Amino acid sequence: MSENSQIFFNKKILIYGLGKSGLSSFNFLKNKNEVYLFDDNLSLKINKSFKKKILKFKELFNIKFDLIILSPGIDIKKCKLKNLLKKKKKDIYTDLDVFYAFNKNISITITGTNGKSTTCKLLYDILKDQKKDVRLVGNIGTPILSIKKISKKTIFVIEASSYQLEYSKIFSSKFAAILNIAPDHLERHGNLNNYIRAKFKIFNNQKRGAIGFVNKNDHLIQKRIKEKKLKLKLVNVDTKLNKHLLKKIRNKYFLSRSNQANLSFVLEVIKRFNIKSNQLFKSVNKFKGLNYRQKIIYNKNKLIIINDSKSTSYSSSKELLEMYENIHWLIGGIPKKDDKLLLSKRYFKNIKIYVFGKYFKKFSKDLKEKTKFKKFKNLNLALSTIFKNILKKKHSNNTILFSPASASFDSFKNFEERGLYFNELIKRHLNERKII
Repeated sequence: MSENSQIFFNKKILIYGLGKSGLSSFNFLKNKNEVYLFDDNLSLKINKSFKKKILKFKELFNIKFDLIILSPGIDIKKCKLKNLLKKKKKDIYTDLDVFYAFNKNISITITGTNGKSTTCKLLYDILKDQKKDVRLVGNIGTPILSIKKISKKTIFVIEASSYQLEYSKIFSSKFAAILNIAPDHLERHGNLNNYIRAKFKIFNNQKRGAIGFVNKNDHLIQKRIKEKKLKLKLVNVDTKLNKHLLKKIRNKYFLSRSNQANLSFVLEVIKRFNIKSNQLFKSVNKFKGLNYRQKIIYNKNKLIIINDSKSTSYSSSKELLEMYENIHWLIGGIPKKDDKLLLSKRYFKNIKIYVFGKYFKKFSKDLKEKTKFKKFKNLNLALSTIFKNILKKKHSNNTILFSPASASFDSFKNFEERGLYFNELIKRHLNERKII
């Protein structure tokens, strides 16, 4: 048993937050410790096997917990147990810490503001194609502690959010990358500096032989590196692919600059696994991408429809606004704190904006000096107007861009549910207007 694993052995542990990661942490630790559960939402539908261990608020203060495992969704400043968490801050860990304490497998951990999931999935696909025992875990949807049948050869590709990294203490990764940084999640972190600090925790505990990968062209990342003076080996990744590499890529998914940047990190990391060039690009060229991320769902009759429901900030929508012509941009949801649309004025001549939902005032404030826009109660009404406008000018090229630049929680459980709903609406409108 390693020294770190002793941290999570024979202890009284509170797991705070009963989402996927919290429940997987309970299952992993329950046979080694005395484990209790708590969630701010006591009306959660939880399996009976967990209910016996769920504490009521008053019961929490009758137990002296050695450790607290905090789920990523818990905001230490706004949750019900904020006073307890402040007192026991040094005893807070994450599922990433638990994983590292019990597993010394090779891991590739990816963080950044945009592109994490795509980069992780491409890395996973390439390694899987080489018959490697590889697992895709973390923020992408599969809790890291839920993985079974781990051998010494198992490789982990981990997507890590700022929320996960913020409270981690001992987690370390053989390979770790920060793809990019733009203002995001400031309502949680408070300011940009705190957000950057959370991202850079990915490098805090890297051991001898570990390698960090950073974006050579990202000024926020490079500024932080100069300030922090990191001791580990760093690789500065040039996110602008050269002509020689571009000739090998036949996959239209990598036409966008952001996906080329994601690919540049993949190509740099994968060098450490001795994969032949022809095998590597075979995987790259068949990569289909992930749903709801810059996904072209319709491309006929001079009409392109893009489902980019994953977009939760202006920075993640910006590139698509620069790429296409005659754009009908659908935007709406819960705006991010201090988010700004840094798009050159010349592009706005090409964009019509349709704002849906109840946060119109915030978007109005952001966009009023940039271009004209229309307000709609919901997404369906906005789409109806767009299709009417398109049919009036059916001989010109049009792009319907669903890139909400905001969180989905005003109306949906997550961006996947929002993206699926958009796809269903599009099918309905195309059928009604006999465009298909």
